[in-house]
Amino acid sequence: MTASLPVPNDIDPEEPDRHSSARVVRISDTVSQPSEKPRRPARPPRQGGKSAPRKKRSAAAPVDPGPPPPLPSDLEIAASVAAAIIVPPKPPLPTEAPPAASAPETTAVEESVPAVEESVPVEQATTAPDAPTVETAPAPAPPAPPVSEPVVAPPAPVEAETEAQPEDEASPHAPVVVPTLGAAAGEALVLRGVTKRFGSTHAVDGIDLTVPAGTFYGLVGPNGAGKTTTLSMIAGLLEPDRGTIEVAGVDAAAHPLAAKKLMGVLPDRLRTFDRLTGRQLLYYYGVLRGLPPAVVESRTTDLARAFDLQEALGRSVSDYSAGMLKKVMLAGAMIHSPRLLVLDEPFEAVDPVSSAIILDILSAYVAHGGTVILSSHGMELVERVCTRVAVIVAGQVLAEGTVDEVRGELTLEQRFVELAGGLSDVEGLEWLHTFSG
Repeated sequence: MTASLPVPNDIDPEEPDRHSSARVVRISDTVSQPSEKPRRPARPPRQGGKSAPRKKRSAAAPVDPGPPPPLPSDLEIAASVAAAIIVPPKPPLPTEAPPAASAPETTAVEESVPAVEESVPVEQATTAPDAPTVETAPAPAPPAPPVSEPVVAPPAPVEAETEAQPEDEASPHAPVVVPTLGAAAGEALVLRGVTKRFGSTHAVDGIDLTVPAGTFYGLVGPNGAGKTTTLSMIAGLLEPDRGTIEVAGVDAAAHPLAAKKLMGVLPDRLRTFDRLTGRQLLYYYGVLRGLPPAVVESRTTDLARAFDLQEALGRSVSDYSAGMLKKVMLAGAMIHSPRLLVLDEPFEAVDPVSSAIILDILSAYVAHGGTVILSSHGMELVERVCTRVAVIVAGQVLAEGTVDEVRGELTLEQRFVELAGGLSDVEGLEWLHTFSG
């Protein structure tokens, strides 16, 4: 494509030389043409006018892989498999059963051997006239050694295993045998010389208590007397500085897990997973105690009906009132049917109707062999419900026994006030009688 530059209209016609000297410039001359790539030279034509055909590339010669590696033999495979097998140790066998079982087998084999030997002369007698060579008679003898080998072999391992039994029992992985002397003696809880200090304060100072099984045991005392500290050490929440605690004959220090399995605990300061619903919380308590899920669901329904919590199970525990929280925590302490219930202030912030329900449930629990130890400031309630009581003041037990033995001719409240040091002096408060404003 070409184009000429326009000629201006103001050219003077009287100057022809100037007009004629105007040069026409083509745009094609100013535009650079793209360079052409060099073409591959054409192949020379073949004779006859036809182009020479393309040469086919010769395929690479296949590489000889050589003979395949030899396959492992059956013996090698069996050896490798046997080396990978880990044989667990044999369990200990009873000491008396194997000899009794092996004795008839040896006698039976010994009896069968003479029978084979007796049959040999019979064959010899029948074959002697026909064939002079009777050297084939000892042929039945080879079966005898294989029969006798398995009979003789077992007694040796049995003796080795019986001798190794004391070593297995002494190993640290052996199952723990928990004594139950206290349970046989009818003692659900025993405390001997239990002491606990917090700095220079003696919260509990050498307490001795014995709680018989199947009793309703009450701990009473003024604020700061050491009741909560004592119950916390019984439940395993605190470790005593000195002394021993046994739960149904199980030493709580030597076997803490076994002792805790026997208890249900309602602590004083209610700490729980309050973002769960009531049903989820009871399910968690049951599964944590090792109960099957189906059993947990069944017992949750029963406990909710007994504690009047059916409508509250679907709500978050954080929305519960103080009394409802106390009831759902008590239900969680009882879901695994423990032998001992450790309850710290179970009737605090509970309405009279709920208190009566809780008392009925705990009374039925004790009547069927359970044991309850609780702390309370309600002397009338303790006097009406408990069978035994202990008065703790300043970390020491000042009185212990049945309710009648402790109160004597006084009421339990009067006796408690007497042991606690009487009423404080109220003098000096005359200013309280003059009202301000």
